[in-house]
Amino acid sequence: MRFAAIADVHGNYLALEAVLADIRAQGISEVVNLGDMASGPLDARRTMDALMALDAIHVLGNHDRWLIDRPFEKMGAWDRPAYAQLESGHLDWLRAVPSTRIFRDQVFLCHATPADDNVYWLEKVTPDGSVIMSPLAAIEKEADGISQSLILCAHTHIARAVRLSDGRLVVNPGSVGSPGFSYTVPFPHVIEAGTPDARYAILDLASGNWRVTFRHVPYDNQAMADLARRNGDAEFASALATGRVR
Repeated sequence: MRFAAIADVHGNYLALEAVLADIRAQGISEVVNLGDMASGPLDARRTMDALMALDAIHVLGNHDRWLIDRPFEKMGAWDRPAYAQLESGHLDWLRAVPSTRIFRDQVFLCHATPADDNVYWLEKVTPDGSVIMSPLAAIEKEADGISQSLILCAHTHIARAVRLSDGRLVVNPGSVGSPGFSYTVPFPHVIEAGTPDARYAILDLASGNWRVTFRHVPYDNQAMADLARRNGDAEFASALATGRVR
């Protein structure tokens, strides 16, 4: 069993295109998408067209939910520009996407945590704004009741794998389209990948054991940084250009 996991595309069509090409080059035909597909100051419509046409298993992210569960005036700064580009068909498709799924009986899929699509799982933020790995006990508590040997999550845009004490593996593949952002909850902090590459993960099951390979894929990130800047988001432009938030 071998498949690819993508997440947090955030309207970055060129990054998605590069990642899908790399997945095909690895001879992989099965893909799971962990959500946050369109929101951002980039190309939401083209990204959604590509994802809707992709033969993949999808789950809904918090930003996807925010596009369909509230009026425009209550949407966030990343969601309003995406919503303005999308048509009713895109939104109806998102409404049919579940928040969690089971893939091939052996893999549990969610966006953030199984119970909440807007809570960090493998990382936590300290009061001084540092982003550190969550304690193992806290990670395992969120995995209570999940029988699958592999659990996939996203949301923080940080590629990471954590082995639980019972042998289960929790993996965040990193972000395809957003290598950095700032946020104020629960405390002001910054997430930075350090490079502008698009990220995803390959998961292999061999002899009963899961192996994870994190892939960093170069693409024309400067074109996307220029688009973000033209659309008035200097912070997103900085992250796309450098992998750092400035």
